Amino acid sequence: MRATRSRKAKVATLARLLRGRTMHDLRTATAWLSGEMLQGRIGLGYAAAYASPDLPPAPAPTLLIEDVDAAFVGIRDASGKGSKALRTGLFEAVLGRATEAEQRFLRGLVTGELRQGALAGVMAEGIASAAGVPAAAVRRAAMLSGDLPTVAVAAFKGGEAGLAAFRITLFRPVQPMLAQTAATPVEALGRLEEGVFETKLDGARIQVHRDGDVVRVYTRKLREVTRAVPEVTALALRLPVRDVVLDGEVIALRPDGRPHPFQTTMRRFGRKLEHRVAKLREEVPLTPFFFDVLHADGEQLIDRPLAERHGFLERLVPPEHRVPRLVTADPEAAGAFLDGALEAGHEGVMAKAPDAPYVAGSRGWSWLKLKPAHTLDLVVLAADWGSGRRKGWLSNLHLGARDPAGGFVMLGKTFKGMTDELLAWQTEALQAIEDRRTEWTVHVRPELVVEIAFNEIQTSPRYPGGLALRFARVKGYRPDKAAADADTIATVRAIHAGERIPGRTS
Repeated sequence: MRATRSRKAKVATLARLLRGRTMHDLRTATAWLSGEMLQGRIGLGYAAAYASPDLPPAPAPTLLIEDVDAAFVGIRDASGKGSKALRTGLFEAVLGRATEAEQRFLRGLVTGELRQGALAGVMAEGIASAAGVPAAAVRRAAMLSGDLPTVAVAAFKGGEAGLAAFRITLFRPVQPMLAQTAATPVEALGRLEEGVFETKLDGARIQVHRDGDVVRVYTRKLREVTRAVPEVTALALRLPVRDVVLDGEVIALRPDGRPHPFQTTMRRFGRKLEHRVAKLREEVPLTPFFFDVLHADGEQLIDRPLAERHGFLERLVPPEHRVPRLVTADPEAAGAFLDGALEAGHEGVMAKAPDAPYVAGSRGWSWLKLKPAHTLDLVVLAADWGSGRRKGWLSNLHLGARDPAGGFVMLGKTFKGMTDELLAWQTEALQAIEDRRTEWTVHVRPELVVEIAFNEIQTSPRYPGGLALRFARVKGYRPDKAAADADTIATVRAIHAGERIPGRTS
């Protein structure tokens, strides 16, 4: 799969793999090839997965899907004293029976870093091809069930009729619709002709289900978080509707209406915070905003155009809890709307086709996100040696912003965005400016400048400046810049405070 560029060829490969499987193996294989496990998180992190990087591989493949799946159940269920060592031991026992390719696959699977080009969208097409059903029917069923392995079984057992049986069911969350990216309003309108532009909030995506007096709230990953967000429940119960499914965001706002950093909103979603909800609600109040309605008073709305769904939304949700919206075909008006969203401290805007149904399973072009990414020119302070397939390369960069008073302030690390060619180059370049080293890290003279893209700056007690980059990734080195040209910690603090810095977005 990794070696295949053609989407059509990937789908054909997956279809060959899925045909003839038992229903158990079909479910498991569908999950694994989508980068998921049926057991969810099993308590194995990166360190445990690579605890024995030199474990000899098996000379020939003998592992069965059902054997590995059973081992994952055992790892998940390990508890009590010594459970960490037991999990590692069980996983290494599996790796000891795996070929080199299987070891790479299994380590990527348990760490969430599997990259084989067959995630949910391609998997849906592979299932459709293998079962002889339309891909759109598989994607729709996956959206409604939130469970692609279950959909695969339904496609093989019941065909298109089996897939048509999937409908929105209250308190069974559906996969959210996702978006492609557009660089500018002009590009977005070139695809949509007329667009519904909505402010893109940097909050937590939520899906709200209500049936009478019962309300449940789910995250983007379909985890129930009702107890953590009583503000959402209170609003849902005030709406003039008997039963409803709403799509939206919840966000922490400052008294002036500007958003807090994403990290502040996420303080409300910790798995062990149920006993602190009342106190956290006082410290970090949340405001829900909705932008879509999928079901209302017994009527399924996902197949209706967005413009009709917005009509339902306007009748049900008060304006102060609807995401700001502009319908226009004018690039200048759309650009002004984007500028207003950014000035207000938000991420950017969404541009949506007014005639589009609510569809998930792949990132279609009916929804587009316009979200300028911040970049910073930072100095490399050190780099950690890689592990796994990056063994022998300096991989994880320690990044610092310039302090005008002298020195550099570390903002975190990243190993993302690097090609093999870049890894090889930087391993040589960094050792050429080495200052000292430890077993795992090479510290360097602060000379190399690298351009880093990131989504947000969040508070962090781990670093001296109290700040860290979120989702940092390498765009490229800047040989045209010296360390004295790097961005300052003052610029970083200004971005964290929500200020727009000229020349710092792209």
